[in-house]
Amino acid sequence: MKVEQISVFLENKAGRLAEVTRLLGDGGVNIRALSLADTSDFGILRLIVNDNEKAKKILKENGFTVGKTNVVAIEVEDRPGGLARILDILYRAGINVEYMYAFVQQSGENAVIIFRFDNLDEAIRVLQENGVTVINGSKVYTL
Repeated sequence: MKVEQISVFLENKAGRLAEVTRLLGDGGVNIRALSLADTSDFGILRLIVNDNEKAKKILKENGFTVGKTNVVAIEVEDRPGGLARILDILYRAGINVEYMYAFVQQSGENAVIIFRFDNLDEAIRVLQENGVTVINGSKVYTL
């Protein structure tokens, strides 16, 4: 149920994000979701791609520092209060959301959101017990 996300550390200067996306595109790697967080000196680009190993290889060969993290993709009702319901379930279970970002497309009537939790296994268990659809990584990479 976990999804592998790659993280790329970028210098906070013009052209670095363009370079990453160009390299991945030239290598045939499709970006499915992304999030970019920055500080004054560097940024962290978090990516869900269709081929993690290929993406990591391309980026490392071009001098980028790349890490991997497990995250969770869930379906959230695409209606007012849909996200609040999910966050309330997590809050009541004492699970902290470290960060989250939206996926590029919907899955039926639901939005897809990527979450990083302080306790992934417990979060998956609690969400599933509460009827929340957790999407398998192999499906996420092909959405």
